[in-house]
Amino acid sequence: MRIAIGNDHIALELKKVIVDHLSAKGYEIIDLGTHSAERYDYPVAGEAVARAVVSGEAEKGVLICGTGVGISLAANKVKGIRACVCSDPYTARLSKQHNNTNILAFGSRVVGSELAKMILDEWLTAVFEGGRHQRRLDMISGIEERQGV
Repeated sequence: MRIAIGNDHIALELKKVIVDHLSAKGYEIIDLGTHSAERYDYPVAGEAVARAVVSGEAEKGVLICGTGVGISLAANKVKGIRACVCSDPYTARLSKQHNNTNILAFGSRVVGSELAKMILDEWLTAVFEGGRHQRRLDMISGIEERQGV
């Protein structure tokens, strides 16, 4: 599985930990974030990862900035993206089971590296349940269509 990852300058160290963690598990990484500690605008990475996911270049995406919020907001502007910010494994699992999220975001100033790996592992192993949840996702897609997003 190919996973696109993006980050800003604040999240550089945590990205390295996550890339190593995913690589050790056999995932192919497409790194679309910065590799420098110089200031980097998180919307650039958020959009790049989102576009990689919707195009099929990557099956899933991971985004990391200071809180995970800004970078996920940028990603969610791309039609077809369901990015969520998670600071705990339970929310990560349910975001996949109920919302079929295709991008996971977290904050390097919010979670440490071990918790980030736990959140990521829970999200990656969760399976979308479909059923009543699909109807709600269809409603979200309808909002996108009506907005011309």
